[in-house]
Amino acid sequence: MNNNLYSMQSFGEATLIDLLQKRALQQQSQVAYTFLLNGETEEVNLTYQALDRKARSLAAKLQSMKATGERALLLYPPGLEFIAAFFGCLYAGVTAVPVYPPRHNQNMTRLQAIVKDAQASFALTTTSVLTNIEHSLKQEPELAALHYIATENLTDNFAQDWQPLKISSDTLAFLQYTSGSTGTPKGVMVSHGNLLSNSADLDRGWDHSSESVIVTWLPTFHDMGLIYGVIQPLYKGIPCYMMAPTSFLQRPMRWLEAISRYKATHSGAPNFAYQLCVDKVTSEQLANLDLSSWRMALNGAETVRADVLKRFAELFKPCGFNLRSFCPGYGLAEATLKVTATRAKDLPTFYTVQSEELRKNRVVEAQEQEPGSLTLMGCGYTEIDTRIVIVHPESLTTCSPGEVGEIWVSGVTVAQGYWMRDEATEQTFQAYLVDTGVGPFLRTGDLGFLLDGELFVTGRMKDVIIIRGQNHYPQDIELTVQKSHSALRPNCGAAFSVEVNGVEQLVIVQEVERSYLRQLDVMEVVRAVRQAVSEQHQLEVYAVVLLKTASIPKTSSGKIQRHACRVGFLNGSLDVVGDWTASLQQINLPQIQQQVEVLWGKVHSSNESPANGKSFKPAFTEEAIATWLVSHLALSLLVSPDEIDIQEPFATYGLSSAVAVSMTGELARWTGCELEPTLFWKYPNIEALAQYLAVQCLLLQLRTSPVSV
Repeated sequence: MNNNLYSMQSFGEATLIDLLQKRALQQQSQVAYTFLLNGETEEVNLTYQALDRKARSLAAKLQSMKATGERALLLYPPGLEFIAAFFGCLYAGVTAVPVYPPRHNQNMTRLQAIVKDAQASFALTTTSVLTNIEHSLKQEPELAALHYIATENLTDNFAQDWQPLKISSDTLAFLQYTSGSTGTPKGVMVSHGNLLSNSADLDRGWDHSSESVIVTWLPTFHDMGLIYGVIQPLYKGIPCYMMAPTSFLQRPMRWLEAISRYKATHSGAPNFAYQLCVDKVTSEQLANLDLSSWRMALNGAETVRADVLKRFAELFKPCGFNLRSFCPGYGLAEATLKVTATRAKDLPTFYTVQSEELRKNRVVEAQEQEPGSLTLMGCGYTEIDTRIVIVHPESLTTCSPGEVGEIWVSGVTVAQGYWMRDEATEQTFQAYLVDTGVGPFLRTGDLGFLLDGELFVTGRMKDVIIIRGQNHYPQDIELTVQKSHSALRPNCGAAFSVEVNGVEQLVIVQEVERSYLRQLDVMEVVRAVRQAVSEQHQLEVYAVVLLKTASIPKTSSGKIQRHACRVGFLNGSLDVVGDWTASLQQINLPQIQQQVEVLWGKVHSSNESPANGKSFKPAFTEEAIATWLVSHLALSLLVSPDEIDIQEPFATYGLSSAVAVSMTGELARWTGCELEPTLFWKYPNIEALAQYLAVQCLLLQLRTSPVSV
């Protein structure tokens, strides 16, 4: 079947270049994308005509550098520059490779692996990103060898020099690096036809119209953010309002406020984002929200949880939100983006099953409140020509109705394969059913079942760990753990996730070297593990379990059995020599604050200073700020305040990037200061951060509340 069959039903365009040029001609002055600089009202925008001109100008520059046919990294912070660079690559016949730019002094291992695998020659970025990573580039020859272009410095004068190329629907558009570990990344080859077909699929199920408006905070280096946040608005010619992921994490209500302000009809996010909104919203914020325009609320990229959908819908019902707006979906980069989704205006399907039977790969319906029951969310239906079969993963034969098996997919949205990896492509993209010979199918590695044509996803065959919608590969985390302390045995650990109170949490199981068993300092090792995982993977560790030498479950060939480790952790059957688990008991924030204030009162004195017979007291002293940080860090990481040392690096406590950005937002609201999302990386411990913030708060207080001195 021709890849652009479905896209041609609407427009007849075979490529994204054709589509953008049509928009630039017919809707030239219409604003296509608006980026909210502060996540709120400060706007910069891009019209279709301006985007076309910028794309042609960059393409001409790339063509002059003989870049056609090459791969180019896109290293951009959130903003409109990424969009212009992405289309500039398409116009130049350069394969785009979207990658999130590393932070200052961040480990470059994954970026190096992607550069090597993609055989990239160019890197498009901004001056600020280049400055930030300049030191690291000098130490990494593979990265230093790339041709770097800071695209914001290019003028549009080159646009007239662009030479159109012969590009078809089968032409490769970009490589999506979401599969594979850090050591062996796999780039999914996504064509123009894949993207247009997927857009047609999304459009058919989600009821877009000329009046539709999209709001997104999803990162554009991720398939969901790129395809639904950038390409889908272009496909329909509708406006899209964008903000940085950090703007959302700092203050989740910015997302809902943007939907309310711009009367958005379509917006989506992973499950954790809806939970975050429920946790953070205040009654005052609820009173000012109008979500009645929101017709399609996509929930995807991680497990969709029934309780979260119900709580969100109930809480925001007074704001005009309707449970029917929720559209749970399932997809993966190997299928471009979407495989199935609940159709707009359809009520999401809540289906309760017996959890014990589900563990045996059998689907047995149960009553919602029945003991041992589990409520699953339906992930909707396929559109266009997408076909799903449920398959026994060992025998490769079709499952019977009521059986759980591996989800196999076929159709025009399935990508072309993995870049330069023929064997992996054959294994994943070219599967055939043994009993019927039908194929080829894409093997997703996910487990599920079909009920009346609707897909239900029950778990994963793959060991991949999904936390907050991001994929993390256990072998990467295990290597980080083993290198974190000399007491840990190489190649004798397992990383996996468990569900705790409806949230996926990371668990580390790791053998100890025999020579350390007699005098093992468990907490020293735990701190090293948590710090290393935080620094390298921006993840918090829920539990660390240290095992007796040579006791971790392995296969007869010596391979770690992660599933057996997980089962052993849950039932307490592992041979443990020491462990640590985050406390998930309900912690009272005022009580924690009171405890740490007592500690601080013993150490610090008042900060008053007389002036003209009056006393001037800063509103936010170092002590007050440090007290706030200790209490909130304890609450966020589920540890006791007395475990926190103000001079220890934040990473010691396993502070993830998501929690750090969220705390920055709370700090900004508490102090009234404008704070950068990178605050916790610039000032690496409580003492340094409190000193900096005390000065900033004092300057703000002097500006806004003058006193006589």
